[in-house]
Amino acid sequence: MKKINLEAAERVNAEDDFSVSEENYSGLVRSIEDGIFIIRNGYILYANEGFAKVIDYSAQELIGRNIKEFIAPEYLQMVTQHHARLMKGIHSSSEYDFCLIKKDGVTRVDAVINLTVINYVGGLAVMGVSKDIAERKKAEETLSELLTNLRKSIKTTIQVLGMASEVRDPYTAVHQKRVSNLALAIAKEKGLPNDTIEGIRMASSIHDIGKISVPSDVLSKPTQLNNIEISMIKEHSHDGYEMLKHVYSPWPLAEIVHQHHERMNGAGYPRNLKGNEILMEARILAVADVVEAMATHRPYRASLGLDAALKEIETNKGILYDNGVANACLKLFREKGYQLTHQYDLFRIH
Repeated sequence: MKKINLEAAERVNAEDDFSVSEENYSGLVRSIEDGIFIIRNGYILYANEGFAKVIDYSAQELIGRNIKEFIAPEYLQMVTQHHARLMKGIHSSSEYDFCLIKKDGVTRVDAVINLTVINYVGGLAVMGVSKDIAERKKAEETLSELLTNLRKSIKTTIQVLGMASEVRDPYTAVHQKRVSNLALAIAKEKGLPNDTIEGIRMASSIHDIGKISVPSDVLSKPTQLNNIEISMIKEHSHDGYEMLKHVYSPWPLAEIVHQHHERMNGAGYPRNLKGNEILMEARILAVADVVEAMATHRPYRASLGLDAALKEIETNKGILYDNGVANACLKLFREKGYQLTHQYDLFRIH
């Protein structure tokens, strides 16, 4: 095992822990639980008990050893590169995750390390401060597992609500599926993060769930709705919010459903929200909802046609509808040949 002059290193270490006053720093460094070591040319000149304990050595055993002996192989290149940049003055300090190897040569310790250039015993050296992050990693894994289970639970809830909606009103169920597909396509066209897209998938698939509270003879009425019936229909976004507001979710499902009839200029309902008060997910859902509603048959009227639907979006983009969302929608239909469909797999992750 390669070492530098051990006796000289130990003597230097005993004479002066740092090139600055020992009475100011030495006691403090020894008492810190975080691991602290000092290296020059890769060799350990000083290590406190906190660092030594993590890898099952005594501090004295580490003096003169090459730091590379205690770093997991896959991290060596990264550590070496950071060290080189520090010594060249490219960075004043550097912090990142890495992995230490214990004395048995097998056991690994996840850690975060901060490297800083210091003056030590008359020359430049690198001081490392490391912290065992095993507990943090464990907490992250636990959180990840909880989130996975939560997402599964949310999907089951959404599936049940969707089935209830479909049994009561098959027309609304088909409408929701087509709107969901278009909303997802718009979100992807805009390059939104996958997690945001997944939230749009969940919310759009049940965005009309509040219509469960509307009498079925109103929903399926084959003639024009009167003012009272229109008012009843307009309650569905608020009713949907009330149904979903206590469903704990990683996504703002209840609020998206609540806002999907709001308009950018404040002309929508039920709260007359405008501009940035409206969630991006709801802005996307609003455009998809209007296109599907106009381009397909309703119980009380025939389809107005896709051209009319796209003209509505184009005419009112930046007014009623988010400009970027409207442009993405128009591009899908006019340049990429998108077609409305209700065939989809709600629970498939992309």
